[in-house]
Amino acid sequence: MILNDPIVLAEVTAAVDAYETALMDNDIEALDGAFWNSPHTVRLGVAENLYGFDEIAAFRIGRAGGSPPRTRLRTEITTFGSDFAIANVEFRRDGAGKIGRQSQTWIRTAEGWKVASAHVSLMQAGADQRLAPPSENR
Repeated sequence: MILNDPIVLAEVTAAVDAYETALMDNDIEALDGAFWNSPHTVRLGVAENLYGFDEIAAFRIGRAGGSPPRTRLRTEITTFGSDFAIANVEFRRDGAGKIGRQSQTWIRTAEGWKVASAHVSLMQAGADQRLAPPSENR
């Protein structure tokens, strides 16, 4: 298996960047388009556990104002072969200073790269929130 093939890494990086843009723009169509349309897709958020594409899509429609604004601090992407990747993003919520983490499992489908699993969490107050040095991927 080839790790971080440059072509595959570039494809997934573009998908992660497009997702971030859609998230900050609250582009629901693009956000839904980034997720695998499957009952097996999972998104565990800060305050919600969503199982299946339909629950994820319903959550996005029902969330007033979209995601709170944030600034990405670090992005780590690892590709495994040509059809599987993981992305981890460290971010700071704008105005609040809270550090958050997002992990995504990306799979190549006939429709392109899609998120099959995602997890978002915020670090608790008082946790060691040291920032790691910038990633080689960014």
